[in-house]
Amino acid sequence: MLTLNINAQLREVDVPEDMPLLWALRDHLNLVGTKYGCGVAQCGACTVHVGGKPVRSCQLAVGDVGTRAIVTIEGIGRTPNGAKVQQAWMEAAVPQCGYCQAGQIMSATALLDSNPQPDDSDIDAAMAGNLCRCGTYIRIRRAIKNAAAKPA
Repeated sequence: MLTLNINAQLREVDVPEDMPLLWALRDHLNLVGTKYGCGVAQCGACTVHVGGKPVRSCQLAVGDVGTRAIVTIEGIGRTPNGAKVQQAWMEAAVPQCGYCQAGQIMSATALLDSNPQPDDSDIDAAMAGNLCRCGTYIRIRRAIKNAAAKPA
């Protein structure tokens, strides 16, 4: 039995320690906002924050999380930058199919947490590992800039 700190709540999960965090979240804790995309940490759909850093949950073993706090798309809106990013996402009408958006929002929030005023190259670098099949990259960049411009 593992105890995980997820979205500021301690949750117990009875899974093998080598299970990817993604499957513990989705299949055992019913936190299905984090998506399975590629399974090899290349698309970014499964991005969550662990210890304040964006990570690909499809490649992180749940046993390797330890006591670090996990924040998923279900909890990111309770953070100041997460709330700004989610609001900017809606205002810019970013989602098209929506499948990649949880990972995109998690990466964008991590960017603003580390760099409150990113320029285009900062945004491109931070978001490079998040793929969008629908190609909404221009709207994603606009939403990140709009979120950065909002007061804290």
